[in-house]
Amino acid sequence: MSVEKSISVVVPVYNEEQNIKPFLSRIVPVLEKLGPHEIIFCLDPSPDQTQAVIEKEIEKNPNLRLLVFSRRFGQPAATMAGIWHCEGEWCVVIDVDLQDPPEIIPKLFEKAKEGYDVVTARRRDRHGENLVKKTVSHLGYAVINKIAEVHIPPNTGDFRIMSRRVIDELMRLKEKHGFLRGLVPLVGFPQSEIVYDRDARKLGQGNYSPLTGSLRIGFNGIIAFSTSPLKIVMWTGFLIACISFIASLGMFFAKFALNTTYPMGIPTITILILFMGGVQMVSIGILGEYIGRTYDEVRDRPLYIVKKAVNIEPRTYGAS
Repeated sequence: MSVEKSISVVVPVYNEEQNIKPFLSRIVPVLEKLGPHEIIFCLDPSPDQTQAVIEKEIEKNPNLRLLVFSRRFGQPAATMAGIWHCEGEWCVVIDVDLQDPPEIIPKLFEKAKEGYDVVTARRRDRHGENLVKKTVSHLGYAVINKIAEVHIPPNTGDFRIMSRRVIDELMRLKEKHGFLRGLVPLVGFPQSEIVYDRDARKLGQGNYSPLTGSLRIGFNGIIAFSTSPLKIVMWTGFLIACISFIASLGMFFAKFALNTTYPMGIPTITILILFMGGVQMVSIGILGEYIGRTYDEVRDRPLYIVKKAVNIEPRTYGAS
């Protein structure tokens, strides 16, 4: 495939056999109007027939590719694998469930041609999402952008278009916890966005927990792009120590200067012990997250392992 003026579309998939054909029926006509293209499905091994459906579609369309991993590495790893394998001058990341309309891709491309290396699709409305998920997402972006070293556009996912030089810089990072919506702002270059209405899922069951999934993504973004939690832990400990010292002085003064007994008892001591124990456990947990990520980077284990590649040459992530 010619690299010049071509578009690669990266599609991470897992348990999506019902959505493959509807997705292709909508995205292929869109891409054909834009010129040379390829669609790379990045499949975590699924118990359903997703792989068989994709392989059958590849027989009909030579622009389709498939990467099947040796085990389930997760969506972030699958997405980075697709980006690493793409050949196009431009790369689009999109989900297969059609919540992100493929018809938006030409708008992303047109905006990019105005001189932007990245154009992100920002959700104006999020159909099919409950109040809890929307609230957690809103608070998560607010916290991340308050303390992170980069600005992550709110109400966005991985749906975006990126130029070849952004892709090349992403590949140089080689981070094991790929948080694409944070890594892309990190590499810089001119970036913009368009606004769209996100549709509700029509077929199949989502593999994403509305509550724990949002919390996991938000926590990943905070740990990966900010050391503020460590500073918060330090200052919290300092504040508690100061309060304890002042309270001790007050008790000492009340006992010996005013000849009064400061009211203390077993319930109060128990509450204080539990409170301090909770603070210590949270502090250790936050430290553990940073240490664990450092450990992952030092071990330098592969981000993914390709079990099978169809219509594409497999590459090792991070290899030159």
